[in-house]
Order: sequence, then C-alpha cells, then structure tokens
Amino acid sequence: MRIVDIREQSIPISRYRDAGIPSGGLTTSLVAVMTDVMRAGAPVIGYGFASVGRFAQGGLIRERFAPRLLKAGEADLLNRDGTNLDPFRAWDVMMAGEKLGGHGERCVAVGTLDMAIWDAAAKIADLPLYRFICERLQQASPPPRIAVYASGGYPYPRDDLARLSAEIRSFADLGFTRAKIKIGGADLGTDLRRIEVAAKQVANSARLAVDAMNRYDATNASEVAVALAPFKLWWFEDICDPHDFETLASVAARYDGPIAAGEALFSVQEARLLDWHGGLRRGTDILLFDPVHCYGLPGYLKIIDHFVTKDWPRQAFWPHGGHLFGFHLVAALRLGGAEITPAGFYPFAGVPSIIENGHVALPEAPGIGFETHDDAWRAFRALV
Repeated sequence: MRIVDIREQSIPISRYRDAGIPSGGLTTSLVAVMTDVMRAGAPVIGYGFASVGRFAQGGLIRERFAPRLLKAGEADLLNRDGTNLDPFRAWDVMMAGEKLGGHGERCVAVGTLDMAIWDAAAKIADLPLYRFICERLQQASPPPRIAVYASGGYPYPRDDLARLSAEIRSFADLGFTRAKIKIGGADLGTDLRRIEVAAKQVANSARLAVDAMNRYDATNASEVAVALAPFKLWWFEDICDPHDFETLASVAARYDGPIAAGEALFSVQEARLLDWHGGLRRGTDILLFDPVHCYGLPGYLKIIDHFVTKDWPRQAFWPHGGHLFGFHLVAALRLGGAEITPAGFYPFAGVPSIIENGHVALPEAPGIGFETHDDAWRAFRALV
C-alpha cells in the first residue's frame, strides 16, 4: 500500500457568485493523492484543496512536500497494522527537515495535502471522514447534525444594499438562521447601513456577525467598536492586523460583545500569542482558525489542545473555510459549528444538504464527500 502519484493544479476562485467581480486575484490549489489501493475496481484517490480566501501553493506542494510523500517507504506512511494510511505519520514525513518558524505559506501547502490524505484514508476504511476521525482519535460518536451559518456579504461594486439584502434573504430561505457579512471596506456610516439591511433578513442583529477583514488599527478600532455595540452582534471578527494583539486587546477590554479571531494565524505558536496577548475572553469569544491553513488536522489539534487546557470550551471553535472538510472536523471534534459559503468561492460554494433551523447533516459517503458535490467533483475529475 503506497502513494503512487500526487497531482496539483492552481485555479482562480472568486468571493462572489459572479466571478467577474474583482476578488484580488485569489486562487487555490487542487490536489489528488493517488494510491495503489483498489475499491470497486478503481484506485482510491484522496482529494484536497487549499481552503479559500488566499492563494494557491503549487510550488511548495510540487517541489517540496509531495516529493517527500512519494519517496517515503510504506512503513513511514502506514498504520501499525499496515492496513491503511496513517495521516499523522504522513504529516511527519512532509515536515521532515523543516526548520522551526517559517509559518507563512508552507502551512497551507501541508494542510492541502493533509486534507487529501485524510480523504484517502477514510475511503480505504470505507467510512465518512468524521466517523474515521472519531475512530482514529478514540472519540465518542459524533452528533447527527452540526450548527452552521452562512458567510458572504462582500461589498458589491454597484447596487450594494439591494444586492446585499437579496443575498442574505436567500440564505434565510435556504434554512440558515445566522449569517456573516463584511465591513471595513467603506466609511463607517455605509457599514452601519449594511448591518441594518442584513439584520432585517435574519430576524435581528443578534443573529448577524460582521467580518472587518483586518481593516482597522489603533486609530479607529475603538471608534468602530463603540458604533457597533448597540447592535449586539453575534460576533465582531478580524478587527485588526492578525498580529496586532495590542489593538485587539484594547477593543476586547471595551467591547462587551463576542469577538472572533484567529483566521489569519497559521500555527500553534501564533495561537498561543493570541491567547496570551490578544485579550480574548473564555466563554465569550470565538476562535476561527482554518484547519487547512494551520498545517492540516495535526496542526489544528495542537491549537485546540492549547486552548482546551486553558479552559476554553470546544464550542468556541468555528473553523474558517466554509467547506466539507471543516464540517467533518466540527462533528468529530464536537466544535461549535461550521461556516458555509452558499454563493461565493466556486467550485466549493453551495450547501451540502438541506439546512434545517441552522443545522445540517454530514455526508455519509466515504471520505470527505467531494464526489457528492457536483461542482467540486467536476474540478477534481478534471485534475485526474
């Protein structure tokens, strides 16, 4: 049993349903990890991608991390029984020889391959990924459904308020009870009007989160927090530069509502700095680390372990990304809930199944379940 080939392709990806609206040239990497294991007359292939909102990692994947997996011996990649791939051992192979530090973009390359390896291993075991993870980590049976929210609300270049209202209305029509929109790209008055418009479509502002996309700094973050306080928002996300812990702590000391942070921090070392210096409050605030961007599941587990040992509840974790891999982790690890991007980030946009009162059931197909998602499956099939 071995990995016989690894393929990568970089593709453009848009924040909007309309890919013609500029999104800053965002891309992502698709990967296929091909094994010599046969199921139903075909080789088992694990699929992964570099999450959303950033850029493809093709060079690092092709030149640095994939070759290590392809050169590894069977004993370096298999579980003790030799019956399946061991994603944790594969992770060690990818990280062999890496120096401490350097958490910039290599973590995304490793996380992309890690996703595909977990997909392949779960398929070999003939289990949906969340059940496979529960068995591998000796966790209790997962819940039948997980909480989800709809993410979108990027500013439109024209007719913004009308199009925003229609977008959030469409989320509510799908069964979502909570949503998230973007702020920080316009003047404060415009952003407050966006919040008012969106909140009307999800019953009230307490069911609405806002993502500032790290736009504020020490000169204006507190002013914005004061203006947002009356809305009693579900949460206030990515307030300032991810490493500006001083500004974040200053806002946390003055803003009573939940703050969400961590999406743009990519290692357990950075997560510890956020915990020590960011002023976040246990039992109130939200942790948004992206499992793919944090070196995959092994790196994400290190982050969870750190916060749990500091008395943070697992329900504080709502992983960034809005894709099927995150759904499985939320179920297996009993986290707070998952993000879904119903409109943007094709080919990974869309709803995995029927949303009922803000909750969704997990796919029962072996692995992550990309084969059940028409657009994603079409993209992966083109890769192999």
